[in-house]
Amino acid sequence: ASPLVNFAIDLDGQAIGGIGLILNSDVYIMSAEIGYWLAEPFWGQGIATEAVRQLVEYTFYYFDIVRLYAEVFETNKASMRVLEKNGFYLEGVRRKAVFKNGLLMDDFIWVKLRSW
Repeated sequence: ASPLVNFAIDLDGQAIGGIGLILNSDVYIMSAEIGYWLAEPFWGQGIATEAVRQLVEYTFYYFDIVRLYAEVFETNKASMRVLEKNGFYLEGVRRKAVFKNGLLMDDFIWVKLRSW
């Protein structure tokens, strides 16, 4: 069986969010995208930062991945900070690439490369 790629973020036995990987294929086989969400009452407590830390460690242990990346909407500064605290760097910005809730936004691409 393959290692899991989707997880609940658990706090004292209660699912308060989710985190996971999208494994790429073909010429992008050495890359994976991470995504996560956390219920609003739990924002600002370091929970997402710790969940991302654990997923990064897990990914580089169980998968032959060199590049992890996350796409973050321009309005989500807290998520950018979570990634930054986990050693991701801003690789690029796709201007006006996201249309959500009637708003056209930039998409920030954050990357962490495996360190050998």
